[in-house]
Amino acid sequence: MAGVSGCLKYSMFIFNFLFWLCGILILAVAIWIRVSKDNQEILSSETNTYVAVNILIAVGAIIMILGFLGCCGAMKESRCMLLLFFIGLLLILLLQVAAGILGAVFKPQSDRIVNETLHENVELLHASDDAGKKFQQALMKFQKEFKCCGLVHGAADWGNNFQRYYESCECPASVDSSCVSYENKLVYKQSCISLIKDLIEKHIIVIIGIAFGLAVIEILGLVFSMVLYCQIGNK
Repeated sequence: MAGVSGCLKYSMFIFNFLFWLCGILILAVAIWIRVSKDNQEILSSETNTYVAVNILIAVGAIIMILGFLGCCGAMKESRCMLLLFFIGLLLILLLQVAAGILGAVFKPQSDRIVNETLHENVELLHASDDAGKKFQQALMKFQKEFKCCGLVHGAADWGNNFQRYYESCECPASVDSSCVSYENKLVYKQSCISLIKDLIEKHIIVIIGIAFGLAVIEILGLVFSMVLYCQIGNK
């Protein structure tokens, strides 16, 4: 009977060892975020952040387990471990495909929710409570970096707080088409809503690219594990 290919065996081991290291890295970063004292104040006020970090911990742990199964299955020529690796990797791939389909189906709704949320957050620029001040500080940094002013309708979004925070959206001394005068201050004409949406779109594209790259790697892992599984059975 045919023997097990040494090249395939060690390629499978190297592939899964790198996969296992990725799992350790994801798990370590997620746990650090979860327990770091510097992040406790932020996490305690954001339930969604807790959920995201917990999901990241679970993903890191699953990748570690699968990497371990793949390494041991390849080196020990264990069909059981290779089969478990194949099933686990296939489930992850199917979940990614399902998430991609759901993301495409619900994209119009998610765009509408983002748009409505940004319009609702205009009220926070008028506020004087802690939540309003946090949002105002965040928008000030965004305005300064991306050269915009206000969230939806420009400088008017700041209301009575404009004179206090106008520095972050103040135009240079030279007047051009990107600047406009508001309450005797020269500020950027463009509001930040379109720039925020563009930034979200870019992040989504990056996530899709990463997911596609992982899918290619996972398919290679499925092929390697199944070929090795069959070769061990024929040995």
